[in-house]
Amino acid sequence: MKKALSLTIGIIFLFSLTAFAVDKAASTVKSTPAKTNIVKAAKMHATGKVTEITDALIKIERTVKGDIETMALALEKPSTGINVNDSVKIEYTEKDGQLTASKVTKVTLKKKEVSAPQTKSAPVKK
Repeated sequence: MKKALSLTIGIIFLFSLTAFAVDKAASTVKSTPAKTNIVKAAKMHATGKVTEITDALIKIERTVKGDIETMALALEKPSTGINVNDSVKIEYTEKDGQLTASKVTKVTLKKKEVSAPQTKSAPVKK
C-alpha cells in the first residue's frame, strides 16, 4: 500500500512539473539590438629622411631590414618647419587604401661617438 501511494504521488509530481514548464515563457531576458563594434584603424609609425614635401604629400626614405624603401603619405594638415633631408617620425593610418599621416615630428639623430679601442698594457715581468 505504501509503495502504491508513493508511486502515485511521484507520478503526479512529475506531471505537475511538466505542466508548470509549459506555462513559462521561452526566455525571460529582454533582447536589445546588437551593438555594432566600430573598428579603429591601427596607428603605425615610420622614421626616415624626407625626400619630397608639399602641403598635401610627404615622401620619405626609410631602411627596412637593409633595404631602402620609399613611402608616400598624404598629410591631414600641412607640416611647418620640415624641409627636404630632415629626419622625421611619422604616425600614420591606412584609410581607403591610402596612407594618411596624422602627425609628423622632426627627429634629431644621436651620433654614437666612436673612440679608439684602448689597449691594455701587459704586466711587466722582472
